[in-house]
Parts: sequence; structure tokens; C-alpha cells
Amino acid sequence: MSAIGIGEVLRDSGHYRVVFAVKADWRDKLQSMNFQVELVGREQVVKDSAETTVELTEHLTGNQSLLEKAVKAFEGVDQMLPMIETDEPYYRDIIDRIQPDCIVYDGIGIVPAVITSGRPWIMYYTMSALMLDMFIDDPRLPPSQLGLSINSDKKVWEDCRRQLTNAKQKLTKTFHSWLQSHGCPPLPANQFLYPSPYANLYLTPKELDYTDIRPLPDNYYQFDYFKRTANEEMFEVPEQLRHRSGKLVYLSLGSMGSADVYLMKRLVAMLANSEHRFIVSKGIKHDKYELADNMWGEKFVSQVKVLPIVDLFITHGGNNSVTESMYFGKPMIVCPIFLDQYDNAQIVEDRGYGIRLNPYECSEQQLLQSIDKLLNDRKLAEKLSKASHRIQTEKQIEKIPEIIDRLVKK
Repeated sequence: MSAIGIGEVLRDSGHYRVVFAVKADWRDKLQSMNFQVELVGREQVVKDSAETTVELTEHLTGNQSLLEKAVKAFEGVDQMLPMIETDEPYYRDIIDRIQPDCIVYDGIGIVPAVITSGRPWIMYYTMSALMLDMFIDDPRLPPSQLGLSINSDKKVWEDCRRQLTNAKQKLTKTFHSWLQSHGCPPLPANQFLYPSPYANLYLTPKELDYTDIRPLPDNYYQFDYFKRTANEEMFEVPEQLRHRSGKLVYLSLGSMGSADVYLMKRLVAMLANSEHRFIVSKGIKHDKYELADNMWGEKFVSQVKVLPIVDLFITHGGNNSVTESMYFGKPMIVCPIFLDQYDNAQIVEDRGYGIRLNPYECSEQQLLQSIDKLLNDRKLAEKLSKASHRIQTEKQIEKIPEIIDRLVKK
């Protein structure tokens, strides 16, 4: 949850009271970190957020064409409307009671209560920088969600962009009408989200950004990470792996990828033949498959605790995972499953920080050879070390209070 990192830096600045508006399953975690919590929805936890996310996005996983997945993602906007509509009164009530000086909210969804509040609001955006094309569709870059290289055929870009625009226009009429009925201004026909007129924070390390090709307006702020603080003790290598030979590799395909039991079994079977050791984040269906002898795993593993001690990260390419991997200077094998993960996988490969593989189609030989190639690449290790040092030294996240100060004092 990227908002925790933002909340921490605001709280620790000493002059902001931070209030989280969240579902009930996040309450205990946030309260244990001394944050005030307001609930969106019912008091009791019916289902945790990971399970809900998996249910809403299962139609986007699997080995389908990327264009088909992108179109299905647009269909999902209207499908999410009942949930957004249910949550809206809670947000309005919270804003009325708390009377915030500034609102920071996750750009993945739309909250009319925020947009129409009359208060400064900041959108923070945790998907790939290429997916900013939802606001700024620049022909100098390929359309998002398709994993197209910046070096690929621009005629392909044009054809894909045309098909995606047509799909957006056909599938969002209900959603747009609902927004306007709640006081929001009209959205362009092919747009799903409102950029903030105040400030937009997006999560992409400079090394993986596109601003050298497509500059952004002044109210867009790039951040290398929104990394959460790991307050717990340092992760210790489990006993069953501690005395085995081989490098230490972390495998995590996120909530959606790890819920695909067929895929996890496929990867486990191939990695079982590796000489290396693996820590596996098994996900919500952890009890549906077993790990090999050279592996240890649990339902959920604290990523920010594990990454500092491993030598390589096999990831689905979610934006938090990619940025945290860059923060700790770890090479990546990116196995994208849906949405912006394809774009992250491609830019990681384009910029030379890792390898992109199709987890449904790659062979055992491709996977194992990719692991060894990255682990033995000394130049890459130096490159990642340099990037990690820059990111950790610059501490861009500490600039967020300054951005809010300027808005609140206007």
C-alpha cells in the first residue's frame, strides 16, 4: 500500500495529522502505526482487499492477447461502478466530518466526493509512467498496457492506439454519466480518470521514466519510490534454506499472479531444477500447491524485508515491486500478468535492468538461463548499485510535505 509511505513522511514531518480512509481489513495495520483511521464501508471484515482485487481482475489474467486484455480492462471500469457507488457516501461523510486541509488519494479509482470537495486534492498514481497516457496521450510513446518497446514499429502503435480508443468510447458511457450525476465535470470520451489540477504524484524511478521523450506539465511530480518503512526485524533466511548452496532468489507474482495456481505450479516445477534457493510469496491460494525442496514460502512475505537480502527478484512487474527492486538494487526477471506490468517489463529490459519473460510460455531452459545470466552480470550489478545509491540518497519522498505546504498556504 503506497499510501503508507506517503502517510509516514507526512506524519513524521511534525505538522500534519494524517487520517486514512480505508476498508476494515487495513484498520489494525494502520492503527498499529499510529495513524487515525476512518472506515469506508462496514465495520466487520467480510473479505480482505487482496481477495476482492483478485475477483475483480481474474478476467485479465491468463495467456490471452495483450490487446484483448487491455479491452477487458476498459470493460472492467463499468463493472466496478457498483462498488464505487457504494463507497461514495462514506467518503462524503468522512470529508464533511474531518474537514481536511488537503486530500491525497489513489488515482486507481475515482472518488467524486474528493473531486467536488472544493479542497486541494492530490492524486498519487502507482501504475507505470506509460499509463499516464490516460491523461496525456502523446504519440511519441506507445500506448500503454501492451508492453510495446519504445524502439518498436510506430505503425503498430498507431493501429493499437486506434483500436483502444474505439474500445474506450464504446464501454464508458454509463460510467461517465454516473460521474456527472455526482457533480463531476465531463471527461473526454476516451478518458477514465481526472488528473488533479493541483498536483499529480507518479511512481517511477528516473532510470525507467519517459520524460526524456515526453516531458510532463509542471504539476506532475516524479518519485522514485513510495516505499513503506519496514519497522519489523530484518528477515532471516529460513533454516531449511540457510545451509543450502546457491544464490537466494525471491519469487512473487503479486495478488493476481499468485492466485493463478496453474501458473505457480508451473514456475515451481521449473525452479525446482535450479541450483539456487527460493523464497516464495505463495498468495491467497497458498494451500493449493506445494513448494520444492529448494524453496521456502508463506501466504504473504514482507517484500521490503526480503529484498535487501536476496540476489535476484522474479516479479510480476507491479509498479511497487519494480520500484522497490530498484531501491534495493536487485536485478529482475519480470513475468507480467496484466495491465501496466507489460510496460514495466519492457522498459526494464529496454533500459538493461533485467529480462522480460512470458511466464505462461517460457521454457525451463529460458527461465534458468535467465537467472544465471543476471546473477553473473557484474556490469549490471554495478549499474543497479549506482541507481540504488542515487534513489536512497536523494530521498525524493521527503519532498511531499513541501508540495502540500504550497497548496495549503495558497
